[in-house]
Amino acid sequence: MEGEANNQRSVLNLVAVFEEHWAGKFAWWDKQAPHGQITPATSQPQQLPASPASQSLSQMAARHQAKQENEGEEEEEQRGQQRLSFKCLRSFRHKISEDNWRRQQDPGLEPGSKEPEEKKIALELLETEQAYVNRLHLLDQIFYTELMKEAKNGKTVPEEVVKMIFSNISSIYQFHAKFFLPELQKRMEDWSCNPRIGDVIQKLAPFLKMYGEYVKNFDKAVELITVWSEKSLPFQELIADIQKRKVCANLTLQHHMLEPVQRIPRYELLLKDYVQKLPPESPDRDDAEKALEMIFMVAKHSNAAIAEMERLQNLWAVYQRLGLEDDIVDPSNELIKEGPIQKVSTRNNSTSEKYLFLFNNMLLYCVPKVIQVGAEFQVHLRIDVDGMKVQELNDTQFPHTFLVSGKQRTLELQARSEEEMNAWIKAFRDAIDRKEKRSETFKTAVHGLETGTPALKTEELGRRAPQWVRDNLVTMCMRCKEPFNAIMRRRHHCRACGYVVCARCSDYKAELQYDGNRLNRVCQECYVFLTGHVVLEDREGKPKGILEKGAAEVSGRSLLCSSLQLLDKNGKGGTRGWFVIPQDDPLVLYIYAAPQDVRAHTSIPLLGYQVRDLPQGDSRHLFQLVQSRQVYTFVADTEELKRRWMRAMARSAAGITDAEEGKDADSCDEAE
Repeated sequence: MEGEANNQRSVLNLVAVFEEHWAGKFAWWDKQAPHGQITPATSQPQQLPASPASQSLSQMAARHQAKQENEGEEEEEQRGQQRLSFKCLRSFRHKISEDNWRRQQDPGLEPGSKEPEEKKIALELLETEQAYVNRLHLLDQIFYTELMKEAKNGKTVPEEVVKMIFSNISSIYQFHAKFFLPELQKRMEDWSCNPRIGDVIQKLAPFLKMYGEYVKNFDKAVELITVWSEKSLPFQELIADIQKRKVCANLTLQHHMLEPVQRIPRYELLLKDYVQKLPPESPDRDDAEKALEMIFMVAKHSNAAIAEMERLQNLWAVYQRLGLEDDIVDPSNELIKEGPIQKVSTRNNSTSEKYLFLFNNMLLYCVPKVIQVGAEFQVHLRIDVDGMKVQELNDTQFPHTFLVSGKQRTLELQARSEEEMNAWIKAFRDAIDRKEKRSETFKTAVHGLETGTPALKTEELGRRAPQWVRDNLVTMCMRCKEPFNAIMRRRHHCRACGYVVCARCSDYKAELQYDGNRLNRVCQECYVFLTGHVVLEDREGKPKGILEKGAAEVSGRSLLCSSLQLLDKNGKGGTRGWFVIPQDDPLVLYIYAAPQDVRAHTSIPLLGYQVRDLPQGDSRHLFQLVQSRQVYTFVADTEELKRRWMRAMARSAAGITDAEEGKDADSCDEAE
């Protein structure tokens, strides 16, 4: 009977069988070896084996009850706590393939059986569901209830710890015991007149998304069990006492808690097999295929919950190593790469050990703390990925070096090998590319506004519905260019032009002809066009200053624009920014901190200045603007860019306002 029971076990008991098989062998050896006797091990963990398809549920229950009575004293000697290797279980779980994921039934068990294959699978689903509900009952009504009772008495652990261990197991148990299992039982009773289960699973599958919370909490729950078993002896003794009962079948609490984690993939495999066995003309085929797709999405939802949990756990661990600084902790960040690096000093020609954390939006330049109390590293510098550049250096004295240039600082770094250097450069370029693509989507979305060709022609505004710009294509208001956030500045759509704008820029209503002349939310520009009403440029009554010109707007209509570095008076340091000579103001140089800023940092009137070339020093491309005692020193990225700026500034300083034919027509795009 032992072999028959093993062959009939459902996928619900695969992992338990694997562990119990070896545990049983060791117990049998310890018991029989001293006497020199060889007898079959009759003590088996209490399970609900999957019966043959034609066997009734009452027969299965009777046989299971008889098995419980026959186990007797052998089970008592094998009881005890068994530690579960979760690494082993996960590895074993991943080895289950679609073809051999559950044991095949012995065809000799039911000679002459003519039950259709799909009914056998449906019965197997029902039987494994009954066993699963019994396992949920054990977790919720026995483990959780008794631990919570002791916690309320203050004898074991705090109530919150018990709730965190079992998460939403009560909701899962109630759903399966009161809804899913009864629906399956009712359908199987009516199988002769209504042979289908796809509609039942399709109706209840959306509720299985509640597993995401349980799966996401699973690792934390196992950790809490381990921690509090060491901290609280009553907690440990109560769990051990429950595990000795027959209902636990010699399995630990952790074994039982693993069942809900594995249940969704098993639904998917059973249902996939069911669909494959359905005849083409089966009335259940459409519903079963839809149900399979829904189960697949639920499994995907659980996997996404696991991935997000792991990402947040890893991110929090990094933040703890950095001391949990307020300006760094952000759950939306993504850690791309971290590791030690050597910083090359340009002063004393030496290197010093540093540590880098590269996120999707910033680079943290850190040093290891000598006394690691509270934090492992100290952040010395934060460099934004926006505007960053990276390149390999050919330095014979310091091999495997590369340059990271950002708005805040430029770093010369040395890796330990060529492979490590290439890995760092690839990580930086990936982060930069992702940041640039995000910026490009915004530029593409607002390009029509800045060049005078909006998504709808002006004569069509309000007459037909516009094509809305997708939310994920923009990160800031397409009118005022202020960045969006989830609390203070949320996204809205102008119903006239389709742009994504903030609440302040869309606080207007106008009649739209395509919507039956009903009032709709529109942006300020469309409101002025559609109604003819005049509104103030600044709603607070402040006149716009000469520096309040958007960088993106003036860059789109400029004689020349690019990034430059403006050195300080001693020429040793300076700030890097975005420099623009607008076409509509060609005698002024505007300086922005970033290419998307809506206000310039400062401006320099170029008329009357002299442009001087400086010899190339320290691999820098230098030139100056000079007028009387006022001197500005600039550093360009390349010699070609330096020459173009000198030519453009010289023309503006001489009062020449028209663009140089054939050279500066698209100078901004080329400079970028």
